[in-house]
Amino acid sequence: MKNILFVVGSLRQGSFNHQMAELAEKALEGKANVTYLDYSDVPVFSQDLEAVVPVSVAQAREAVQAADAIWFFSPVYNFAMPGTVKNLLDWLSRSLDPTNPAAESAIHDKVTTVSLVANGGHEQAGDQYRSLLPFIRTNLVDQFTTSKVNDSAWADGKFVATEEVSADLNKQVEALLAAINE
Repeated sequence: MKNILFVVGSLRQGSFNHQMAELAEKALEGKANVTYLDYSDVPVFSQDLEAVVPVSVAQAREAVQAADAIWFFSPVYNFAMPGTVKNLLDWLSRSLDPTNPAAESAIHDKVTTVSLVANGGHEQAGDQYRSLLPFIRTNLVDQFTTSKVNDSAWADGKFVATEEVSADLNKQVEALLAAINE
């Protein structure tokens, strides 16, 4: 069975994007193994830190290299991808060979896809992922699922996917699995 690594862009406990990831995990049940990347300890990228790669970065790179695909579940912060995700991608896209900046990175040639849960800015943040992920040499499955946060979620903390969002999520699962198996 294939291995899919989930990267949830909100580090908040019980985030709406984590809840969307749980729905995707259920949709992948019996079709792929799912793990979640804990990148909360990854430091802000600095070339000064590259000589001795921080343990948290090394662990993130290992998890990415072990995966067949990476699925990002992203909130939208000020019409953009979260800084934490951009920072992680900066680390993951760096050459694994410090003497050769053009060498492969941990995320090189990985199949990637994105889902976004937010109250707006889906297009703008989605466009950032559509630009950045191919630029850092990933194979983007451009079958995104987007959802607004339901009104009651702000009161009870529970994200509820509409039938349309659930259908889109299932299409995204199938597109991702097809891309992995190519």
